[in-house]
Amino acid sequence: MGVETLLNNGEAGVQLEPNAPVILGLQPAALIDHVARVDGSFLDQIPGERGGSIPVAIEELEHILMELNRHILASADGPSPMKTMAGGSVANTIRGLSSGFGVNCGMIGAYGDDEQGQLFASNMNISGVNTSRLRKKKGTTAQCICLVDAFGNRTMRPCLSSAVRVQGDELTKWDFSGSKWLVVRYGAFNLEVNQAAIRIAKQHGVSVSLDLASFEMVRNFRESLQQLLESGDIDLCFANEDEAIELLRSEQNAHPEAALEYLSKYCRWAVVTLGSNGCIAKHGQEIVRVPAIGETKAIDATGAGDLFASGFLYGLVKGLSLEECCKVGSCSGGSVIRSLGGEVTPENWQWMYKQMQMKGLSLPDIRN
Repeated sequence: MGVETLLNNGEAGVQLEPNAPVILGLQPAALIDHVARVDGSFLDQIPGERGGSIPVAIEELEHILMELNRHILASADGPSPMKTMAGGSVANTIRGLSSGFGVNCGMIGAYGDDEQGQLFASNMNISGVNTSRLRKKKGTTAQCICLVDAFGNRTMRPCLSSAVRVQGDELTKWDFSGSKWLVVRYGAFNLEVNQAAIRIAKQHGVSVSLDLASFEMVRNFRESLQQLLESGDIDLCFANEDEAIELLRSEQNAHPEAALEYLSKYCRWAVVTLGSNGCIAKHGQEIVRVPAIGETKAIDATGAGDLFASGFLYGLVKGLSLEECCKVGSCSGGSVIRSLGGEVTPENWQWMYKQMQMKGLSLPDIRN
């Protein structure tokens, strides 16, 4: 990272890191995903609504993992009935930007001195992500169980409470020096560190992208979310259809188009993804609607929104139009749902490049 130097007038300045990441991801707690396809009866046994993300204690996570084997569906995706990989919304987005689009990216956060922590750091390194801003701490690494039904819909149960994490007072300007974008995810556990990171980022001219996380998070912490959005510090906001509706639940016009209008009041770019119906986006006075890719079958929806964000952000840093950004996001979001887990396989990156070519989009310099 950068080092402090003294300017001629005696004021402190920043010597930029020679190859500072263009896009930084803030994921305070590193996370390992355990992804498996399961039958519907197993989902009925788990507390909470299907399709959402509800934090659980380590005892419940271990209980779910123990019961899992009796409910796993057969899969042609690979020999292992369950995939274990570095996870988390921000990590998925950053890894996709690096490995699939060749964008220089880095991660800010912390991982434990355990097997899961080492796996997280190794997976991000292999994907070309700069991990110099990840802090290794004594303790455990967060884990999440991602249960996927026969239709590709996912239900997530993260265990975060006892995991090591980076705190807001640990962040410095050196973490952000020279970067263009900061990617954050809204979350009750991360409010303090998110606010600290956003404050430092804005002080140093770094634009901020926010993902709304889940409809439960929006529902349970709507007031603080609205305060963050209305602060004007968020440049780009991603919401899926459920989150968008939940954001305006108390109002009569609680629908995706109204949510897009609300978000665009405070964010330079606003995007609402609509699953199989594509997405709508607004920048300034321009509004676009882009259809989803029809040439793919959803094996697992895990990471679809995260990889859509990868493609959209790639488009922004390359100076593409709003419609082109959405089209690239549609291609990358479609690529990850073709297999289990939030990491795109080399074969599916090739599928994405082919889709981009068919839509007349320029391909990234990288090839997998």
